[in-house]
Amino acid sequence: MNDINIAITTLLSGEPVAFPTETVYGLGADCTNDQAVEKIFLLKGRPSFNPLIIHVLNLDTALKYGEFNRSALRLAQSFWPGPLTLVVPLRPGNNISQRVTAGLETIAIRVPNHPVALELLRRYPNPIAAPSANKSGYVSPTKHEHVRNEFHDDVFIIPGDQSCIGLESTIVDCSDEEVAILRPGFITKTDIENFLDMPVSEKSSTEAIKAPGQLKHHYSPSLPVRLNANNVLPNEALLTFGSNELTSDVMLNLSPTGNLDEAATNLFDFLRALDKTTSNINQIAVAAIPNIGVGLAINERLQRAATPKSD
Repeated sequence: MNDINIAITTLLSGEPVAFPTETVYGLGADCTNDQAVEKIFLLKGRPSFNPLIIHVLNLDTALKYGEFNRSALRLAQSFWPGPLTLVVPLRPGNNISQRVTAGLETIAIRVPNHPVALELLRRYPNPIAAPSANKSGYVSPTKHEHVRNEFHDDVFIIPGDQSCIGLESTIVDCSDEEVAILRPGFITKTDIENFLDMPVSEKSSTEAIKAPGQLKHHYSPSLPVRLNANNVLPNEALLTFGSNELTSDVMLNLSPTGNLDEAATNLFDFLRALDKTTSNINQIAVAAIPNIGVGLAINERLQRAATPKSD
């Protein structure tokens, strides 16, 4: 409780704080304070055109800031609190910083499903804008140690356990009648289609940025990543899955039993661990992961991690 008191005082003073959620750790600031939100962008080195998600306590609060159509309402009522972000039209007369929305007429909103995050939102007077608590483009943090290793004492961190889901929230665009997935996550396209009983499209990274997680290069360790490896080259570390027979002197298995939920939980933690291994490792080989269920989101993150950074 004392950590939350400190976090509230810190947020009120215009400084960011890091806090746990069920997906990844967030780097939060008061979404109504331009200078506070700007500090998130500066700390992360985040591009100014990349909007942020605001975190709220419940749907009633969300309705103060966004205009929800029938599909958005149904999804919020069913999947909140939880790892789902909804992009909806920004309600007129709001006091949200334009830095949060990157000047767009839409806003990305979610209700996290984590006791610490919910207690913070219950006690803080405004929604909290929060991307993942890491340097922009690097592997997302799922432990408070990950945040500490990147920001040291520059950010107050509310400590917590490892994020149980381990992947950022699914982002669904409900800003018009066509419902579209902007970023896959633990809640899958099939889950949403089955719930809404309607087709849901997927928007590619070549389209205009409308929400976080759409950059081609993202979630990347310092070392290059080689996907769908069926062998291990000299000086490669190995990230494997299930009963795959590939082996290496430096390796981690996302889930020895082949459980995709466990693999999602471990993905970012293991990428970070392999990225910090011995100096003779110059690349990370990743074994094939089934492209079903949450495996779709895992592979999407890995594909972006393996995409070279543009100049």
